[in-house]
Amino acid sequence: MSKKPLILITNDDGVTAPGIKALIDVMLTIGDVVVVAPDSPQSGMGHAITLNSVLHLDNLTQKKDNYKTYSCSGTPADCVKIAINEVLNRKPDLCVSGVNHGSNASINVIYSGTMSAAIEAGIEGIPAIGFSLLDYNWNANFEHSKPYIKQIAQQVLNNKLPEGIVLNVNIPNSDKKEIKGIKVCRQAKANWKEKFDKRKTPQGKDYYWLTGEFENLDKGKDTDEFALEKHYISVVPVKFDLTAHHFLQQLNTWNLND
Repeated sequence: MSKKPLILITNDDGVTAPGIKALIDVMLTIGDVVVVAPDSPQSGMGHAITLNSVLHLDNLTQKKDNYKTYSCSGTPADCVKIAINEVLNRKPDLCVSGVNHGSNASINVIYSGTMSAAIEAGIEGIPAIGFSLLDYNWNANFEHSKPYIKQIAQQVLNNKLPEGIVLNVNIPNSDKKEIKGIKVCRQAKANWKEKFDKRKTPQGKDYYWLTGEFENLDKGKDTDEFALEKHYISVVPVKFDLTAHHFLQQLNTWNLND
């Protein structure tokens, strides 16, 4: 039996995305790899799971590969669930999701399929990391990111993570400027100023495209957005307990039972 760590890899851009191939390349230098990823792009799916239709799981493993690959017809969270319950013979030592094509910093973590896959693994007690590169280009260059991805993954394996916490890692576009290093950050307060581009079909029926501009509302120098702007990799510990603990005492003063 292999003594290498077992690493589950998934993403939200789909099993054929260049970003997941970069992640596979790195993780193969660390441990035994199993890939379970969506059969098509699932960006922006958040933590959606499939309840009202069947899931399909196809084995795409090639004879030349030294790892197993499966495509799943569901969401990123589905991929983690089915990997744990139907594919793997033991709990993985690490789950890595990505490398996403585009930012998942600040408020984007809420919508991210990449991070939801990592969070799903965290719910199952598996140390997990979501990796994203600030380049939406399908042919983005991931080479400069690989040493940092390996370093972070190895540190998680060595040090573990507290229960209920996963890491959200965002990497600046190294084609524009050299990466300066890694900074541990908090999530910036930011939002999307959204609008809908209204159009008409040839038949005269209205339809809409969601558009918008990203607004960073946070001037702090300890945030992920600040670190990325200064060309550092941002590492944010994310918890999936959404309880606002600081408000519990005040909420108990309300007359909720009258």
